[in-house]
Formats: sequence, structure tokens, C-alpha cells
Amino acid sequence: MNSCISNGLECRDNLSDESPYAEFNREIITCEGTNGLVLPFPQPPQPSQQSSPKETTLHTRLLEDTSGFHEHRIQAIKSQGKLQSQDPTLRNAKLGYKVESLLNRMSNWTRIKKKSEADTPRSLAESYGKRGHVIGYGAFGTVRIACKLDAEDPTRTRLFAVKEFKQRSRDSLIEHKKRVISEYSISSSMYHPHVVTTLDLLQSTKGASCQVMEYCSGGDLYSFVLSVGQLEMVEANCFFKQLLQGVEYLHEMGVAHRDLKLENILLTQRGKVKIADFGNAECFRMAWETEVHMISGVCGSRPYIAPEEYVDKQFDGRAVDIWACGMIYMSMRTGYHIWQTSQKGRDKAFEQYVQDRKKETGYKPIEQLETIECRNVVYSALDPTPARRLTAQQILLSEWVRKIEVCDAGNEGLDVC
Repeated sequence: MNSCISNGLECRDNLSDESPYAEFNREIITCEGTNGLVLPFPQPPQPSQQSSPKETTLHTRLLEDTSGFHEHRIQAIKSQGKLQSQDPTLRNAKLGYKVESLLNRMSNWTRIKKKSEADTPRSLAESYGKRGHVIGYGAFGTVRIACKLDAEDPTRTRLFAVKEFKQRSRDSLIEHKKRVISEYSISSSMYHPHVVTTLDLLQSTKGASCQVMEYCSGGDLYSFVLSVGQLEMVEANCFFKQLLQGVEYLHEMGVAHRDLKLENILLTQRGKVKIADFGNAECFRMAWETEVHMISGVCGSRPYIAPEEYVDKQFDGRAVDIWACGMIYMSMRTGYHIWQTSQKGRDKAFEQYVQDRKKETGYKPIEQLETIECRNVVYSALDPTPARRLTAQQILLSEWVRKIEVCDAGNEGLDVC
């Protein structure tokens, strides 16, 4: 893989920003997209050079029969490099409504946890096994695999991903603790087949806060796309529908993820999608509320940030997530980011999209998608006017998505008619 650094914001051939497997399961690819550098990513093929993945590779990772049934066989991709810190201006630095509300919401949990720890002190190793090699690292922590013998079957072992939070130099101890509690409070409250399960928060022997999560053996979607290039329609559609099911659940729970990207979509080896990394997540509606609270501030990873984040003081976090879902789908289908930023006047590729979507001929990368129903949904998800974007529920009910066949692994745990 050749290194390549963009000399401006107009580069659309490369993928930027940090990988979530700082939060999870792999050796991370170097990327500094949020501070001007762009991570190498497959360039869009020229017409004369375009080629499909090797047939043997495709048949190894995707099995499909004539009835539409398909099965994924994914191997985690070992990527070289390390995770660099994300631009602080793109992280949600606010410690207001979101954190304080969550602290109130979780106050009972905190009291119970403190009492439990006082009564029965336990170590990380005792609960989840000894931590092994590093599988991810970044500005906010280091992730290692932990391995523990199964209590019911000593011949088997269980694997966990353990994230050890690291206090940033510019954060006070109180701010650091608030960030840790905020991320844990949200992620541990989410129970859905397409959301990574957060199991515990406890201290290491050195006093560091450690978050224990399920281990996803298929790697992340970023590494998968980086390895194979543009995905087959069946693959991309299956992953997209699973992603939307997870996003619909988050929004029903009153949570906006705010950092959806290829890197934060994890996979099992059978192709089940899991949404990870709630470090930027915000509650826009508490359980006892009916009113939706608008959110503010630019955060996330540049190629996935919705245009309203740059211009509006407040906006709907749900619409921001839908924009990111649209970008994820187009990255899966093309093998590259169709633009690097939606900030007005900063990316000619995005400006071209805004103009082309108004024309009868449309925007070429989207127009190359197979059906008009698919194209209409993608245009809606990537509508620069957030009020016109479909919701996750509306997309799932669309004619196109209803017809998408999800693999058996992706349907596990869901009520599927």
C-alpha cells in the first residue's frame, strides 16, 4: 500500500480520519485526516483500468445462491501503522446537557456499583482474564485482547476487548472522568444485535479506567473496504440495512452517535454489523421526555460530517447520523470517499455534487447505482437540507431497503418476518 498525502481538501481518492479499532480489534492504520493529512485509500478506477476483485477472492468472502441467499466469510484485516490523535476541534468537547443528564440518569447505577465493589472487590484479570497484545491505540486509550477460560467449559476461552482510557493532557481529572462515564453510560445502556455490547467499567491495577466490550473477530468495515475495494452490491446492501437497523434503535433510544464512519462499523466473521465507539454520542431525548433537543458543535470525521454542522448553531443529531450513513454506503459501493468535506467552499468534489444533484443527469457516482429506488434513498440521505432527509425508520420502510436480503448472521437476534 503506497503512502499518499493530500495537498488540499479537494482530494476525493483517499480515506481520512482515525480508525475506531483504536476502540477495538486490530492494528490500526495510520491516519491524520482531521488535521490535513489523508490516509491512503484505493483511488477511483479510471475507465480503462477498472477491474473487479479476483473471482477467487470474491467467492472466498461471499457465497451466494440463485435464490438470493448469501453468506459472508470475513477475515480480520491486519493493517499497518498506528492511530493518530483526532483534531480536538472535531471532537465534542462540551460537558453540558449530555454529560450532566447522563450522570443524573446513571446516579443510581453509580451508587450500586460502588457498593458492589466495596462488598466484593474484583480485579480486571479475575473478571475477564489477563490482557494480551495491543489491538488498537489512540489519543483516548489503548485496547487489548483479554482472554478468560469459560467457567462452564474450561476447554474453551472467551475473548474480550478491553479499552484502557488515557487522560488527555488538556483535560482535568474531573473532565476525564466525565468523558469516561459519558461514553460508558451511553454504550452500556444500548442492547441491540447491531450495537457493540459494552460489558463493564472497572479499574486496572494501576488505577486506570477500563471499559470491557465484546470482541468482534471480523475487523472493521474500513479495513475490509481498504482490502477488497468497492464491495459487491449484495455485500454493501446487507451491511447498509444492518447499519440502519442499529441507527434506528439508537434514535429510538434518544441517542445520536455523531461519529458514524467505516472505521466505527465492526464485523463478525459471518458478516454481522456492529456499531462501535460512543465517545462522541449525545442524548437528544431522555427516556422521560418527548421533546427532541437540538445539538451543536462540529465533531466526527471530516468526510462524514454533515454540512449543517459547519453553518448551524443547532441541528438535529438524527439527520447528522443519516448523512453519515449515506457516505458509508457510497464508500462501500465506490471504494473511496466521494468527497473529503462538506464544508462550503472547501471541496470542489462536494460543490460538484451539490450542482449535479439538481440536474436531470444527476451525480455520476450515485447514478451508477443499480436501481432508481436505491438512488432516491441515497440522494435523500445526502440531501444538503437536513429537514428533507429521510429518517432511519423511513429508509428501512422504503421499497429498496425492504427488498434487501440480509444474511442469516445479520438477522440473528431480530424479529424477522
